[in-house]
Amino acid sequence: MQANQGGVDPVDWTGAIYSTLQDWQVAQVAYVPDAGHSELIIRCDRDENMRLVPLTTEEEGIALLAGAWLGGQRGVLLMQSSGVGNCINMLSLARVCRFPLLTLVTMRGQWGEFNPWQVPMGQLTPKVLADADSLVFSVDDPAAMGQTVAGAARMAFEGPAQAAVLIGQAVIGAKSFGR
Repeated sequence: MQANQGGVDPVDWTGAIYSTLQDWQVAQVAYVPDAGHSELIIRCDRDENMRLVPLTTEEEGIALLAGAWLGGQRGVLLMQSSGVGNCINMLSLARVCRFPLLTLVTMRGQWGEFNPWQVPMGQLTPKVLADADSLVFSVDDPAAMGQTVAGAARMAFEGPAQAAVLIGQAVIGAKSFGR
């Protein structure tokens, strides 16, 4: 859960995502391990109706979700913004084959980023996804997470379309090592 600045109970944005994935009967969760998605990964792992598939690289997830769709299952790809750059070529698979692709991307390279290597891809992620024909929805308010993911899921699974929800560093918090 993300702590907030005002002393009010924090919004359970990972719970909102998890509930939405349940509502849309997502059965496969492809992911590259990422601290920003860690709580969501734990929740999905505990769900007997969801199969977690750890990836060695993000583009594997696109092929995996194509197979899931062909097999009658819905899936989601969890990754960090730096992984979007790894997927550029594979995003054409969803575009040409017109299968649903729902991606949840934790952002790096935004406010408070300590790692300069994360900034270029973090800044390019929305444009890269849009140029690859993905619908892009950014979330910087944890309270908007559930409705944003639900809207993206509807567009992906009923479209079918490519839809990416970008979870901003304002939601996940800026990382810091040794400070």
